[in-house]
Amino acid sequence: MILHCSQKLAAKLPVVSSTPLEETSPLGSWHGHLLTLDRRQCVMFCHDATRYVLFLPGLRKEHFAELGERWFRPLYLATLAMLGCPDTQIKKVELALGPMRFDTTTARSVQGSLRVAKQDLEAWRYRVP
Repeated sequence: MILHCSQKLAAKLPVVSSTPLEETSPLGSWHGHLLTLDRRQCVMFCHDATRYVLFLPGLRKEHFAELGERWFRPLYLATLAMLGCPDTQIKKVELALGPMRFDTTTARSVQGSLRVAKQDLEAWRYRVP
């Protein structure tokens, strides 16, 4: 699986390819962006084809070394479980994900979707009950 990183996120990751990587996963690739909310580092992930967005709050410096295996994968699988996917399907998805690789090749339309998701998140945070 490939995570296309914004420049902010790429600066935090240990190994990021500057050349475009070829996607081999049948599940497609994702885009990732680092943002700061309440002085905490957060990452938003957006699937390239479906625009499905995941939000990972409160990361520390040491978490970025294991972003794919320890943080993204369990978050994605947990959201699939919460959506009611059967366990057999979740196991298949877990096998199809493969290791996460990072590059800095981004698509403007996906970045625009991340921007809209960030605006929605901020509007939700500051809404008056």
